Amino acid sequence: MAAISSEQALRERYLPAKERAVKKQLSKLDQHCKRFIGLSPFLVLATADAEGNMDASPRGGEPGFVKVIDDHTIIIPDWTGNNRLDTFSNVVATGRVGAIFLVPGVDEAFRVNGAAALRNDEALTSLCEVNGRFPKLVLHVTVKEAYLHCAKAIMRAQLWQSEAQVQRSVLPTMNEMLRDQIGGRYASEPAEPQEVLLARYRTELYSNQ
Repeated sequence: MAAISSEQALRERYLPAKERAVKKQLSKLDQHCKRFIGLSPFLVLATADAEGNMDASPRGGEPGFVKVIDDHTIIIPDWTGNNRLDTFSNVVATGRVGAIFLVPGVDEAFRVNGAAALRNDEALTSLCEVNGRFPKLVLHVTVKEAYLHCAKAIMRAQLWQSEAQVQRSVLPTMNEMLRDQIGGRYASEPAEPQEVLLARYRTELYSNQ
């Protein structure tokens, strides 16, 4: 099959977007957008560096962990991760971000695209306090585009259906997989059992180290 290498060739294979799909894109957050964000405990951030190399990174917390400041602004706290800083390096390079918000049990998703900056203002980090702890910084997003995604993708995935869930035991533990992937001196190290790994994670959920 020939590669689709032009906008014209791509468009020829699809019907035009429906009017509602075009008009649903907003330039600010309305009450429905704010409500969706407030209910969401999970999102995926998409960024790219100056050369166009892409990255997607998960973020999670209690519903409402992403704070809506006003119709055009949200902040996303940064809690402990792997300290690779791929997302944040990209934000420094381009100042742009995209995000997909999910709400468990809701088949629609919600997208935000916008300008992004890293901020450590106490006025902003203090809004994201959890158990007396504060994030090292927040991702400050100025909303440029906001719109709902229809339910088809999540329905196809059966994402919220209990019968579609996979037992964790079908995969090796995280440490076992990393040991195989990295090799070298790590290959001889005993793998941390999954229950020990999860217990350690729980103590670090809201660290800002």
